[in-house]
Amino acid sequence: MQATDSPPLPSAPPLPRAQRLSPSVHRRHTRAGLLFVSPWVIGFLCFFAYPFFATIYYSFTDFNGVGAAKFIGFTNYVNLFHDPLFRTSLFNTFYYTACELPLSTIAALGLALLLNMKVKGRAIYRTIFYIPSIVPLVASCMIFVWIFNPVSGIVNDLLTSAHLPAPNWFFSIAWSKPSFILLGLWGLGQPMVIYLAGLQGVPREMYEVAALDGAGPWRRLRYITIPMISPVILFNVVLQLVLCISYFTQAQVIENSDIGGPGTSTWFYVQYLYEQAFQFLKLGYSSAMAFFLFVVSGIIMVLLFRSSSRWVYYANEPR
Repeated sequence: MQATDSPPLPSAPPLPRAQRLSPSVHRRHTRAGLLFVSPWVIGFLCFFAYPFFATIYYSFTDFNGVGAAKFIGFTNYVNLFHDPLFRTSLFNTFYYTACELPLSTIAALGLALLLNMKVKGRAIYRTIFYIPSIVPLVASCMIFVWIFNPVSGIVNDLLTSAHLPAPNWFFSIAWSKPSFILLGLWGLGQPMVIYLAGLQGVPREMYEVAALDGAGPWRRLRYITIPMISPVILFNVVLQLVLCISYFTQAQVIENSDIGGPGTSTWFYVQYLYEQAFQFLKLGYSSAMAFFLFVVSGIIMVLLFRSSSRWVYYANEPR
């Protein structure tokens, strides 16, 4: 029996050509679009663009906020590197960042992995670990000051009961910066929740296939979990890096409390910038400090994103 050819399918009618808008309608649409984006444009120009370029300009001047700014060239930048408090505050900030960033990343990811396990009362545990992150910063600092008080604090009472050395914490030069690092680990609820959301997106089938191939928990963590949530890790690292570099509120609250800090061992960069700007009214000098911090932060961010192509995995990105 000879096969017959099937009749060709009817072709779809050609789509009509898009009609061109008249010049008056095009202008009306343009005005409407500009009107809708104008609040954002005005806000960006007033609160971001102008302060940024004004900071760059004032960094080359001697300005106290009242009289006219006097142009002095690079004098403020030269004076920065001859200022011992500038170097101390810069060192303290980078010391805190170098310690806090990896510790907070590992701790938040570890908590997320534990709270992602199917255990009874998992929602209660998640709530308990998230609560400290919603407590206001000032209240958290005062609670920490009370807990770590070297005379009547709960922590030192427990250490003394266990016959362990009780440090002076914020009073000690050796323990003041570790105390701030512990304070930073107090509020890991927000990055923990973001990691939990990332873990929910890892396909279960990948774990099942890996288990059938004999991969243990550590190998599954290394070769499946970490690569699959690496974009989330990068996001949290960037957020934590910005918070560490601009560390201010906690240090300012504790420095102004009765417990205080030992000398300049807890004097952070933004604290020193705030003092120069709003206590001594050296707005030109503080502007130079702000722009220097912007340049350093930008270099760190560029290096971080340049290196991310080696360890961040995107599912839809061709390799």
